[in-house]
Amino acid sequence: DEFIGIINRIAQEHPILVDKYLQGKEIEVDAVCDGTDILIPGIMEHIERTGVHSGDSISVYPAHTISEKAKETLVEYTKRLAQALHVVGMINIQFIDMDDNIYVIEVNPRVSRSSALASKATGYPIAKVTAKIALGYHLDEIKNAITQKTYASFEPMLDYCVVKIPRLPFDKFLTAKRTLTTQMKATGEVMSICNNFEGALMKAIRSLEQHVDSLMSYDFTGLTDDELEKQLAVVDDRRIWVIAEALRRGVKYEHIHEITKIDLWFIDKIAILVEMENRLKTEELTVDLLKEAKRIEFPDNVISQLTDIDEADIKKMRYDNGIVAAYKMVDTCAAEFAAATPYYYSVYGDEGTENEAVATPDKKKILVLGSGPIRIGQGIEFDFCSVHCTWAFAKEGYETIIINNNPETVSTDFDIADKLYFEPLTPEDVENVVNIEKPDGAVVQFGGQTAIKLTEALMKMGVKILGTKAEDVDAAEDRELFDEILQKTGIPRAAGGTVFTAEEAKKVANEIGYPVLVRPSYVLGGQGMKIAWNDDEIEEFIGIINTITQDHPILVDKYLMGKEIE
Repeated sequence: DEFIGIINRIAQEHPILVDKYLQGKEIEVDAVCDGTDILIPGIMEHIERTGVHSGDSISVYPAHTISEKAKETLVEYTKRLAQALHVVGMINIQFIDMDDNIYVIEVNPRVSRSSALASKATGYPIAKVTAKIALGYHLDEIKNAITQKTYASFEPMLDYCVVKIPRLPFDKFLTAKRTLTTQMKATGEVMSICNNFEGALMKAIRSLEQHVDSLMSYDFTGLTDDELEKQLAVVDDRRIWVIAEALRRGVKYEHIHEITKIDLWFIDKIAILVEMENRLKTEELTVDLLKEAKRIEFPDNVISQLTDIDEADIKKMRYDNGIVAAYKMVDTCAAEFAAATPYYYSVYGDEGTENEAVATPDKKKILVLGSGPIRIGQGIEFDFCSVHCTWAFAKEGYETIIINNNPETVSTDFDIADKLYFEPLTPEDVENVVNIEKPDGAVVQFGGQTAIKLTEALMKMGVKILGTKAEDVDAAEDRELFDEILQKTGIPRAAGGTVFTAEEAKKVANEIGYPVLVRPSYVLGGQGMKIAWNDDEIEEFIGIINTITQDHPILVDKYLMGKEIE
């Protein structure tokens, strides 16, 4: 009664569907059809069982836990549906796998929300091929834009693993319900590539830019065993962190599977990461242990936290022993053919691991930092600027390099820059690229706060920042420096001060008078910004801001209720 009532608030021109709910594995297939032949670039598997919107579920390419029999059925059903619907172009189908029995959830005979992810994950340009099919071409007449040798009828072969994690807005809406259901809540997503699932998961986690960098980032140690078991049954954005805590306490794989319905294969992979945490805590950090930790993409800062060894010393130990990132190419054909438009992902292996990112020291190079996942306050407007910046430098004869991790954006199309690195936007990951490419300069103005926060790290790497100087960017955020500039220029601002604690904030607020605007430094989209009317609200708001350690002071300004002009 409740759900039908909600639906019928808007007059329905078509009937409402009521289907049996099957809690199986959700599988997604994107394919292109020229009216006769069909090509399936890849089959994507969701970690959560059906019941979570595909946009809110962690997803994996290729599918790891479905049987060959199920894959054959998926391919056969996709072909039958495309032909029966007379598809000429793109088709997206969502399936359920229940013990190797395959059921259809829905069919979209068009480009879907996941098509961009499928293209970036497989290296198969689905939209471009679909456009050419619309003009009358057949799959065997359309050249693969990446290899320039194979044709669109050549099925991609993946020798790597791709993980997509949704970017959910609960860091902004702290009191919102975190549970994930059939209605999508994510504002964006990140994609990572590695030669093993554990590494791809770790890279995706630190790409989220939500102050998480490992499976220890959400703390569930305060829960009792009974409380933890109840939390395992909650389907929300922190579920893999809850599973990790359960594994640390010795909860059996089968019991976790029984509660979560997540496949044992994924639980085992999370357990491998948890085991590495324990080894780093309890064992001496040998070269072999460090190699294995880097192979599954533990960043230096997390290794430092677990071993209690300074991060700089860990970095030196890596460099001294040749434990550095090498780059592999996404070429759609498991290296059978060379790629003409390369994009890269990092792996850690032995000293002999081939680095497919070829240095080009004879060229002038510009590094453009992307803006990471789409979120409230930082969306595709930044990516638009990054792309046009890249094109402008290319016209001036520079080799262009983009680092980004968002599959939904134009900047991560394989043919926008001369080189694309599909990597997390962290100091360590960016430095790995800088060490190989040695750019003549970097542009940080078009990547939002993501790029701005990397400015200091880039300068320490010896990379020249083009455009507005880093210290001038800081002057706009540093309250003392900014006040000096306003005083010199004779421009007034609302009275205020800088604080780190609630007591300091209350003192400033009472001096200048309520209401006051409370906000952290270096934010976009009003994150953490609140209007406080009394001391109790100051306590609450400062407490929320300080759940994350602040590197810069919190600003407390007199709230003036006037017209806002931009």
